[in-house]
Amino acid sequence: MFTFFRNLYVHRYLLYNLTAREIKSRYKQSILGYFWVILNPLFQMLVLAFVFSFFIKIPVAFNIPYSVFLYSGLLSWNLFVYSITSATNSLIENEALIKKVYFPREIIIVSSVVAKIYDFLLASTVFLGFLFYYHVNISSLVILYPVILIVQIFFSLGLSFILSAFNLFYRDVQYLMNSIFLVWFYLTPILYPIELVPEKYKFVYQLNPMSVLINAQRRTIFGGGDLNYTSLFIAIILSLVVFQIGYMIFKKLEGLFADVV
Repeated sequence: MFTFFRNLYVHRYLLYNLTAREIKSRYKQSILGYFWVILNPLFQMLVLAFVFSFFIKIPVAFNIPYSVFLYSGLLSWNLFVYSITSATNSLIENEALIKKVYFPREIIIVSSVVAKIYDFLLASTVFLGFLFYYHVNISSLVILYPVILIVQIFFSLGLSFILSAFNLFYRDVQYLMNSIFLVWFYLTPILYPIELVPEKYKFVYQLNPMSVLINAQRRTIFGGGDLNYTSLFIAIILSLVVFQIGYMIFKKLEGLFADVV
């Protein structure tokens, strides 16, 4: 992990330039431009909120409107999925750079994830608007929210390292991911509170880091009971282990990237 942070510091200007290039190029020829960063999750929330508020009514924890509950989960989930999806294809998209210049290839992966963090921050302005509009009381535990979010980012980076490296050798990875994320989405308490999960199945949810992290993020914002520190600790350890293993696999295969890209 020391090598990872050292490389980021040494190549910080390259990281900045790659991130800025990705952010600027994504909506370069779009009329609405960066507004799509806000509109996409907003439309997604409106459709899901309409279905699960009027047709399939779901009781919501924390005594808040369902739209606020849903959007809080979608923000974190979209950051997770979009980060990994973008990073998985980033090595292929930077083929010319990989073949011509030597630098630690993890810079490309990190730049893709940082660009999605930028999108997350923009989309979060809508969430803040919801909190203000509905007069939602914020818990004092909100100071822990950034810590939990950082853990999620490390988990995303670990998976991104593994998937981006394997995707160079087996392009099926990027297509397989879509199916996995679809199943993963419904196995994570985003549309529904974790309290609705039968007690006998809750242990399965505790093995899902995103389930634990999103639930913990909601509790730091809305309160509604103490954090499950045991589950959170396990999720933190698991996320850091995934990050370390992913980084090791990535660095082991890094020497072959220029030959197969």
